[in-house]
Amino acid sequence: MHYRKVLEIAMGILAVGSIALDSIKTPFGHGEKILGGSATYFGASASFFADVSVVAVVGDDFPSEHITFLQRLGVDTSGIERRAGKTFCWAGEYGFDLNTAKTLDTQLNVFADFAPKLLAAQRKLEFVFLGNIDPDLQRNVVAQMEHPKLVACDTMNYWIGSKPGALRKTLERVDVLLINDAETRQLAGEANLMKAAKIVLGWGPRTIIIKRGEFGALMINDKTVFGIPAYPLEEVVDPTGAGDSFAGGFVGYLSCARELDAAAMRKAVVFGSVMASFNVSELGPKRLGQLTYAEIETRFRELRALTHFEDI
Repeated sequence: MHYRKVLEIAMGILAVGSIALDSIKTPFGHGEKILGGSATYFGASASFFADVSVVAVVGDDFPSEHITFLQRLGVDTSGIERRAGKTFCWAGEYGFDLNTAKTLDTQLNVFADFAPKLLAAQRKLEFVFLGNIDPDLQRNVVAQMEHPKLVACDTMNYWIGSKPGALRKTLERVDVLLINDAETRQLAGEANLMKAAKIVLGWGPRTIIIKRGEFGALMINDKTVFGIPAYPLEEVVDPTGAGDSFAGGFVGYLSCARELDAAAMRKAVVFGSVMASFNVSELGPKRLGQLTYAEIETRFRELRALTHFEDI
């Protein structure tokens, strides 16, 4: 059962990002032209908590069963545009250090001219996730929204290096920034992670969440620092999309919370970690498509128990 169906208070989420065909090789599996992209992983993950509407572009080569995969999870796919041409393709390889992917090939194809145009109903949604796309496009999406309650944003080293000015302007419009530790240091130009986070917070976001792969995650704002380990797994098959799955759990839970207070934010980080832990156990987003809320709830309790301790 989906969490949103239990609480019945979830607010809709807009997710804008990529939908791709990925070719992935890890020491534990290999797949050619499997479903991928930031909007895919986020939408599949967040769908367990809220109604999600995805805006993306695919080519005429994109298999219809991938759209069906998202629709079965309850994701609104009316904002996915199909154009003549090929779908965005990415090929990557991981070694035994699964924290780092080696990009073998990137073909933007129809994604190169992606210009998100929101439907009237999408403009009214209160939660927004800006996937890893050009920061100018991210800012354009925010400008189209009417009264968003929370805007969360992802980015990567490519945009940090190639469009730092545009990214800084986007960060002025963002409530939560989700990036990894290397990107945090690169963005701030500071080696110390805590100092780097505080520099980035000074540019606009109220909260920064630093995704640290197998080492967990840190949430930092001007009032608190909250850290959580990754859920301990005996087998990790494919870390692709883990960050977007984390974001889906995080934003998805917040859309269910009545308040965006410190307690809700901390709980959202835990749900983010839980969703990422399921995602990495299969190639692509397959595991998310098989997931039940009972499994999510059980793993949430296990992770909470793992981090609990009593005062002496």
